[in-house]
Amino acid sequence: MKRVLTDEEVIQQYYHTKPDHCFESLYNRYVSKVYRRCLSMTNDSSQAEDFTQDIFLKVFHKLEGFQQRSSFSTWLYSIAYNYCSDQLRQAKKVRFDSIEDDYEYDESETEASLLHDDTIQLVRLAMSKLSDDERNMLQLKYEDGLSVDEISDIYNLKPSAIKMRLKRSRDKIQQMCSQVSV
Repeated sequence: MKRVLTDEEVIQQYYHTKPDHCFESLYNRYVSKVYRRCLSMTNDSSQAEDFTQDIFLKVFHKLEGFQQRSSFSTWLYSIAYNYCSDQLRQAKKVRFDSIEDDYEYDESETEASLLHDDTIQLVRLAMSKLSDDERNMLQLKYEDGLSVDEISDIYNLKPSAIKMRLKRSRDKIQQMCSQVSV
């Protein structure tokens, strides 16, 4: 059975021989994660696809500058986050997650599933009221599974600052949810 190369081994191989399969390997490993990051920031699948392609082009043009001070995935997510933020800032686009007002419930749904759906909508509403940085930090931590250290590398902040911002964001969501459910 052939051993799967780590990201760093793939990059080392890329430096020496520049085979197409190294690009393809890293692309295949991360394209869906980068796309989801872009989609969560743009809320537009077409734009997320375009951004994803642009990000990978940018990454592979800058690959020789990767200094392995962090993992490749952290470096890639940092580029993806910064690229999307820059593009959205340039377009002065404000993203709002809307809740469908005319959602009709199936009568066969149980009370528990209705409560679950209400909770999800409540959390989405609360998330939409957070700043882009607050929302993105929470998504990096809880959707993408990045560690506090990896997020601190992306934002160039100390881990303690990331922990505090995550806590404040969670507290804001909890406070908004409790105000609505009272």
